[in-house]
Amino acid sequence: MPEPPRSDADVPRFTAELGLPGLVDVHVHFLPERMLRKVWAYFDQAETHYGRPWPIQYRTPEPERVATLEELGVLHYAPLVYPHKPGMARWLTEWVGEFAKATPAAVRTATLFPEPDVADYLGAAVEAGARAVKVHVQVGSFDPRDDLLRPAWGLLAEAGVPAIVHCGHGPIRGKHTGLDIIAEVLKEHPQLPIVLAHAGMPDFAEALDLVQSFENVHLDTTMVGTDFSLEIAPLPPDWPERLVDVADRVVLGTDFPNIPYPYHEQIAAVAGWAAADDRLGAGFLRSVLYEAPARLLGVGDERVPPADDTHAWNRNEPGPCRR
Repeated sequence: MPEPPRSDADVPRFTAELGLPGLVDVHVHFLPERMLRKVWAYFDQAETHYGRPWPIQYRTPEPERVATLEELGVLHYAPLVYPHKPGMARWLTEWVGEFAKATPAAVRTATLFPEPDVADYLGAAVEAGARAVKVHVQVGSFDPRDDLLRPAWGLLAEAGVPAIVHCGHGPIRGKHTGLDIIAEVLKEHPQLPIVLAHAGMPDFAEALDLVQSFENVHLDTTMVGTDFSLEIAPLPPDWPERLVDVADRVVLGTDFPNIPYPYHEQIAAVAGWAAADDRLGAGFLRSVLYEAPARLLGVGDERVPPADDTHAWNRNEPGPCRR
C-alpha cells in the first residue's frame, strides 16, 4: 500500500505506485457557463441552504478545469449535466455531447427529465455513443417512478448504459429522494445499470443492500468519507468490512469542480478504507480508481500491469454494462 496522496500534486505519484496509468472518474461536472455560474452562486449561499459554508475549490475557467484534471492524472471522466425543469434535458444533452467531442478525456454523457420526448433525445444520445446518463432526483424534484420515465429506464436497461442517480437524502432531503423509491424502479427494471451517486448518502447501509440485491447496481465514492462529509453523514463503523463483498462495484466519483476541499482528499479517503481491511488493500484501490470505472464506462485501453495481489472480486473482464 503506497502512502495516500498529501496534495493534488502528489496524486500521480500515488497512482503510479499502485501500478495504474491514472484515474477514471465517473462523477465530475461541466455545464454551460451561465448555468455553472448559477450553480456556484447557489453554493455561495450554502449556509442558508445547508447550514454550513461550501467554498468551491476549483472555481476556474473551463480550460483550466480541464487542465487540472489532466494534471491530476484523470485519464477519462464522465462530465455530468442535469436539468431542474422540463425542456432543459434535451439541450443539455446536446451541449455535453459537443463538450465531449472537443475534450479527449471526457466520455459522452446525457441526462433526462420526465417529459414526453425523453425517450427520443435519450435514444439519440445512446445511439451517438453516450456512456452514462445523469439523473438528479433531488435537483429535478421529480419522481423516478413517473410513467413518462418508463421507456427511458427500459431503453437504458436494454442498452446497458449506466444511470448515475442522485437519489439519496443528502445533503438535504428532496421531495422524491430515498433509496426505497429507486428500489421500486429497480424492481421493475432489474437489469438496469445504476450508480448510486454519493453511495446513497446518508443511507449507506441501504445502498449496500441494493448493490447486493441487484447485480448491475454500483456505488460511487463522491464526497463519501471526506472530513467535510463525515460531519454530516458518518459512515457505518463496519464500512470497509461491508465493502469486501461488493468491492468490484465501487467506482471513483468526486464531484469536481464543485467540492469544498482538494481533489486528493477523496483519493485519501478511499485509501483509508483499503487500509482498514486486509481483504481490500491495494487491489481494491486499483479497482475503484481505475479498473471498475473503466469497465463501467467502456474506456481504458491503457495497459495495466497485472497485480500480485489480485482478489477474486478484482476482475478485468467486461462487466454487465454495454461495451
